[in-house]
Amino acid sequence: MAVAGLLLSTAFRDFLVTQFYDQLHVNLDELERLVEIDSAGALKLKSSLSDPRYSAHLSGAYWEIQKGGKVLARSPSLEGPPLKIPAGAGENAQTHTYRIEGPTGGLMIAERLRWFGEDLVPTRIIIGTDQNALDREMQKFNYVLLWALGGFSLSLIAAAVLLLLYAMRPFAQLRRALAQVRTGDSSAIKGIFPEEVQPLIDDLNNLLASSGEQMVRARTQAGNIAHGLKSSLAILVDEGHRFKAKGDEDAAAVVLGEAKRMRRQIDYHIARARAAASRRNPQQATSLSDSADNVIAALERLHRDRQFTIQNLIPADVFVGCEAEDLEEILANIVDNACKFARKTIRLGVVKAGPRKLVGVAIEDDGPGLPAEAWDVVLDVGEQWGSSDGSGLGLAIVRDLTQLYGGSVHLDRSDLGGLKVILELPAHSTMNS
Repeated sequence: MAVAGLLLSTAFRDFLVTQFYDQLHVNLDELERLVEIDSAGALKLKSSLSDPRYSAHLSGAYWEIQKGGKVLARSPSLEGPPLKIPAGAGENAQTHTYRIEGPTGGLMIAERLRWFGEDLVPTRIIIGTDQNALDREMQKFNYVLLWALGGFSLSLIAAAVLLLLYAMRPFAQLRRALAQVRTGDSSAIKGIFPEEVQPLIDDLNNLLASSGEQMVRARTQAGNIAHGLKSSLAILVDEGHRFKAKGDEDAAAVVLGEAKRMRRQIDYHIARARAAASRRNPQQATSLSDSADNVIAALERLHRDRQFTIQNLIPADVFVGCEAEDLEEILANIVDNACKFARKTIRLGVVKAGPRKLVGVAIEDDGPGLPAEAWDVVLDVGEQWGSSDGSGLGLAIVRDLTQLYGGSVHLDRSDLGGLKVILELPAHSTMNS
């Protein structure tokens, strides 16, 4: 619109200038016809020009007749010094046009030379009109043009906005449907979509169904493996106890030790397999506070003989991009360890994480804690610090599960005096629109 306006304004100005000069040529011809030389050789006009502006004082329409640099006659509308023709002006009978300074500003003039009688010195006939008249006409045109094109531009913008809003409605609906899938409220994208978008929706639903089936299949296979191997391990453990009952301490120790090691490895790899399968599913939003409440309720029943308090200080509006089952296993392993060593208090809260896309979760207790040199050791598979009846897998499973979700875990000293375990899990903001 801006380019069109500029082109239209330029074209109209060229047209208007041409019209002004054409009118000057007409008036110049009229003025030339009215000029005559009397018997005394003096120049005079037969009558006034038909345009009354040439008779009105400083009207912007002027004429002047010069000879040898002297003014022979001029219009009643003109006053001041003679009109100055540019140097090098044409010295022939052709009509020439110029722009000069006049008594009321810029002046558009047309002039030609004429030889009356036997004069050797030509007479210069000049007629002009004030350029302000042209500028006023251009100003009127540009004002109308600006409003016309401006209104048309605004209508086009409004139409484009409405079109975009209408065209983007299916994608807003798709965004809400995906949010329901991510938060676990729906297992598929539901809704009525345009024909152009529906094939994409069908492909996404097929992908979601396939991913869900793979996850279920992987968890079922992991459960079957665990059930089969643990049954065999139970037999081996029973045989180990029979060896011990018969007095064969060495054989019993070997069988029971290897059985314990195998059970530890099975638990570890089954947890990894289940988490890897769940990561193939679209990331879901899980309430961190609700998962912590579930874990706390279970562990308080398990350790009901212990006199300690578990405080959940996690805000209710914090969501992480983990499956609820995996999140509860991560928290259960950490809080269970804290329950074994805490004296009176265990505290769960949110702390500042590194990148904005991560949520920092701190689980700390007032137990004896661990020395700094043990913080990296206890995160390895099967590693323990000091005497413990654990398997050495709890924190290793926590580490691997958090890494599978793109997070991390590290240990520190708690303000309560014991150990602080800091989890960094992927944040997830629920979408309401």
